[in-house]
Amino acid sequence: MSIALLLGLALAHAAPDCPPAAAKPPACFERAWPKLTFSQPIWFGMNDGQSYVVERAGRIHQLGAEDSATTTIVADLTDRVHSKRQEEGLLGIAFHPKDTRVYLYYTAASPKRGVLSEFAFKNGQLDATSERIMLEVRQPYPNHNGGALLFDKTGMLLLSLGDGGAANDPHGHGQNPQSLLGTVLRLDVEGRPYAIPGDNPFASGGPGRPEVWAWGLRNVWRIGDDPLTGELWAGDVGQNKWEEVNRLAGSRNYGWNIREGSACFRDRKCTTTGLTEPVHVYGREEGVSITMGPVYRGTAFPSLVGSPLFGDFGSGKVWALCQASSGLKAQLVADSTLHPAHFGTDANQEIVLVHLVGDPTEREGALFRLSERCSP
Repeated sequence: MSIALLLGLALAHAAPDCPPAAAKPPACFERAWPKLTFSQPIWFGMNDGQSYVVERAGRIHQLGAEDSATTTIVADLTDRVHSKRQEEGLLGIAFHPKDTRVYLYYTAASPKRGVLSEFAFKNGQLDATSERIMLEVRQPYPNHNGGALLFDKTGMLLLSLGDGGAANDPHGHGQNPQSLLGTVLRLDVEGRPYAIPGDNPFASGGPGRPEVWAWGLRNVWRIGDDPLTGELWAGDVGQNKWEEVNRLAGSRNYGWNIREGSACFRDRKCTTTGLTEPVHVYGREEGVSITMGPVYRGTAFPSLVGSPLFGDFGSGKVWALCQASSGLKAQLVADSTLHPAHFGTDANQEIVLVHLVGDPTEREGALFRLSERCSP
């Protein structure tokens, strides 16, 4: 393949040029599956033509037609999922791309730990008795449990783990790749309990665990992918000042807790040699907790095609990354009153936002689709 053709393909897949600034955001959200509400939903996605919602307490719903008022519960793991605190529970799900296995990441108690397990999915139901525990990671605190779980374009399973919680990364997990906390792991699920991909940075030895693919992360709650190119994007939740978007790749140190965003975290000056810069940061005037979304490949918004999307759980704002003369820039797509816990895609690759009520004492959550039908 010629260099010119390769360059053309790369440009075709890149984020689009930024459109002229608009007087108001071009999109809004309207209810999807309007007759349904959920108890603390944290994930929406599709598998084999069916739509699913995951609830933090440990239930998985299969959805019917959008005018349906009922769902089918295909899994109830509330007997083993610990969801007392808001960052605990059933946090991640990934359907195997080639067969009927399902992978779940959840919090368990006594002792507090994150559990990665494989289950069989038979006759439209997850077989709870088939659980094969692949990995357990002790969690020193109830927050920063991570939760992104997905297969990459090579068929390897990625799992994001937070730095263990509390504040300031008190145990130094982020800069210690010998710890599984503060990382993104990459695993070959065909091994028992798993195998190490040969191109992982520490697969052949070195200063880190062989499971570790990327490190220096505070709490990556969601990873977005590009269904066309397989490129990955991570939203790393900040502490006091900065939220950040990272172009996610292996063998990279993303800087926590030397840095928060692009700024030195504790000291006015810090050594940044070997650290990977975020592609975008935003401060507390825009929000408090980033939720990464996928690269948009739908048809309702032609100007967004190729743009990674992300939102903020606190402010409800949703942005798209686009190309400006100075590099990638975030443009506001929608300004909502929702609390985006996850961005999934429907059968038409349109964006579905999972609204998780911000007050953990409230239980109602719902689905909303990114729409051009905004009120004037």
